[in-house]
Amino acid sequence: MDKNEILVTTTEHIPGHEYEIIGEVFGLTTQSKNVVKNIGAGFKNVVGGEIKAYTELLTEARDIAISRLRQNAVDMGADAVVMMRFDSDSIRADMETVAAYGTAVKFK
Repeated sequence: MDKNEILVTTTEHIPGHEYEIIGEVFGLTTQSKNVVKNIGAGFKNVVGGEIKAYTELLTEARDIAISRLRQNAVDMGADAVVMMRFDSDSIRADMETVAAYGTAVKFK
């Protein structure tokens, strides 16, 4: 199965499907912006408002984390991932770690 075919849901139950639990799956990434964007973000921090460079960083990190979660599910032979959640943390002012995690399941 291709990783893009893996159903990922934040719900505990998938309507119309019975399944067995395979196990925990996750996708993890740590991202950083370049020095120029960090300087721009520093200036924006002074005047206030959305810091688009960091919004882009988190969006990119989220997409990578989900892609890796899906690949982890494929590697385990799963058909779907239920109860998917995100967790994120700052390692430094310019680095963010994003984890996507959930439960891999196989349809009966």
